[in-house]
Amino acid sequence: MELSADGDLDLIRRTILDNCTLPVGNVPLYQAFKETIRKYKNPARLDPEFLFDLIEKQLEDGLSFMAIHCGINLYTIERLRAQGFRYGGLASKGGTYMVAWMDENSRENPLYAQFDRVCSLMKKYDAVLSLGNGIRAGAIHDSHDRAQMAEMVINCELAEIGRAMGCQTMVEGPGHVPLDEIEGNIMLEKKMSGNAPYYVLGPIPCDTGAGYDHISAAIGAANSARHGADLVCYITPAEHLALPTVDDVREGVRATRLAVHIGDLAKYPDRRQQEKSAALARRDMRWDDLEKHLLFADKAREIRNKRAPAEQKTCTMCGDFCAMKKGMEIFETDIINKR
Repeated sequence: MELSADGDLDLIRRTILDNCTLPVGNVPLYQAFKETIRKYKNPARLDPEFLFDLIEKQLEDGLSFMAIHCGINLYTIERLRAQGFRYGGLASKGGTYMVAWMDENSRENPLYAQFDRVCSLMKKYDAVLSLGNGIRAGAIHDSHDRAQMAEMVINCELAEIGRAMGCQTMVEGPGHVPLDEIEGNIMLEKKMSGNAPYYVLGPIPCDTGAGYDHISAAIGAANSARHGADLVCYITPAEHLALPTVDDVREGVRATRLAVHIGDLAKYPDRRQQEKSAALARRDMRWDDLEKHLLFADKAREIRNKRAPAEQKTCTMCGDFCAMKKGMEIFETDIINKR
């Protein structure tokens, strides 16, 4: 995801596309509102025609998918007002600015009102429409409130409409969600959308883990993967606090990779051979072989090299009091070679 919101946004996007072989996505509302603010000092003066022209310009550059906030409409805003707003406020930049645009202009969201036009542009450039989650919960006490569910219903309907038009679609959600609601959230998305791919943001299952939100999100992501999520957004330790550093990004991506791996092991038991190979190498204390099966061999090697025991054929933590070593001595003649 190319999520820049300042500077020369055309140059930034094109530079990333020129230097990345992976599919790249973005949120076109960021540039649309940013340029409107630069020109008019007021985001409410966004011209819908400018927005659609900008979407096409960005697609021409070679983006593979776009998070477009089509599911926010005037009915959604009514739900926010009727429920007395929220504990966690609004968490989506693009979604919030579109809410502000609709509120000040008393007009419907053009991305919803002209959804067929959005789909036509995505089809023209063979890009995937990711139905943006502009009303996602920013706190677990807002999870599955009426506003979030109103947008979810609309996005799921739009996913089916888009597919019928020949547009590739996926649905985004759900933000902050307590652990016990994740399975139900995914079940609802799958049933209401005709099993459209689900791109989960987090989900973050608590609001008090700032500084370790990459771990909170990894717990949510593992559960999401387990229950059928199709694409997972990584979270860094700096989430909710500051812009991430390169190290923050690395840790966030690795935590998310681990979470998805754990979820997939539960969902696809036939993928567990790598785990068996790692377990056997660890049991036999074949450290070089173990590294071949690890997700993050460089990190494991770094820790082992810094704090390796004097006797290599032992567990780092236990020394001579090693359960693994003693177990091998007891059952050496009974071990079936499973390598």
